[in-house]
Amino acid sequence: MKFKILPLFVCTIFFATLSVSSFSQVSFKPQKELLSTIKKNFNDADAQYKVLATKIGPEEFPKTYHPTTNKQENSNSGWWCSGFYPGSLLYLYEQNKDQQLLAESNRILGVLAKEQFNTHTHNLGFMMFCSFGNANSIEPKPEYKQILINSAKSLSTRFNPTVGCIKSWDSKNQSDYLVIIDNMMNLELLFWATKETGDSSYYKIAVTHANTTMKNHFRPDYSSYHVINYDAQTGAVKEKKTAQGFANESAWARGQAWGLYGYTVMYRETKDKKYLDQAQNIAHFILTNPNLPADKIPYWDFNATNIPNALRDASAAAIMASALLELCRYTDTKSGQEYFNTAQSILKTLSLPPYKAAARTNGGFILQHSVGHFPAGTEIDVPLTYADYYFIEAMKRYEAFAIKK
Repeated sequence: MKFKILPLFVCTIFFATLSVSSFSQVSFKPQKELLSTIKKNFNDADAQYKVLATKIGPEEFPKTYHPTTNKQENSNSGWWCSGFYPGSLLYLYEQNKDQQLLAESNRILGVLAKEQFNTHTHNLGFMMFCSFGNANSIEPKPEYKQILINSAKSLSTRFNPTVGCIKSWDSKNQSDYLVIIDNMMNLELLFWATKETGDSSYYKIAVTHANTTMKNHFRPDYSSYHVINYDAQTGAVKEKKTAQGFANESAWARGQAWGLYGYTVMYRETKDKKYLDQAQNIAHFILTNPNLPADKIPYWDFNATNIPNALRDASAAAIMASALLELCRYTDTKSGQEYFNTAQSILKTLSLPPYKAAARTNGGFILQHSVGHFPAGTEIDVPLTYADYYFIEAMKRYEAFAIKK
């Protein structure tokens, strides 16, 4: 059942927007040298993505590149990462107005569009909002808006009110209801849909999912599990696991980054202080963790047994940097400065070898050294599309601090 927005809800949205505007007056001073580096990074990325565009077939999306075998790996539009390639192209087009990148993004958006009706995945925020959301932001079009609304409708079909969450992974066991921390990243699409349509059901699903996740995914130290298996009929928690991390009770680095980013968005969209507190508590866990390296590029899991020789994860670092560059706008000056400085440090490190790839190498990807699914032996120490996407987004957010108001 859907409910139309009540006047109180309209006021909530209005004051949320007003409050974000007032918080964003907090001033942080970006470094001129890093701004120059970022400008060069954008130019280099422009050239890299022209290389990347030559590595995919007409219906394919870049997935990763294996440097040891010089093998490119691509996917179809149904893969959860399909939105990051067009999203990155559009972010880069914003910077340099390169028409070749815009043409390629428009082409690949046409391939991706059919996923608006995909009800077999929770990843429609990643897939559709990072792509069509960016396109609609740059040049609003009725067709983009409709695709995004249809995507939100499809995502909403995976919500179970008894569990209080959007299902992430399907299971052969009908009593299983699997929810992963990554799913926090798909809620932004639902908030957008409420603002565009006036239908508050999307908003209510997002808030309910975030509240349930906050209750069950997090440990007392605010690290998170990767997967919670609920009973589909009762909503009771059956299992707590960390499928892509070192162990069930370990802190998988990218999972912590998804939570940080997701609850920062929750605060932006609702102005409910409990979400700001949650985001700051997650940030505290990450930034005070004794296993966080000095350069702030995390090991793939904070509890990996072979630290300091464990692999680093550039994708987790890029997500963290982007999240912190938003979170710093909403907090007190001291915390905000710490978040800003950490993101700044991450951007500096990712802008240099061994993380930033040399021109025309790395299959056309920008960053090296990310870790996808270590326990499964897939995408280990390779470039990944979402590492590039959030690196570009973080640089874009850093540049915004240099714009005088």
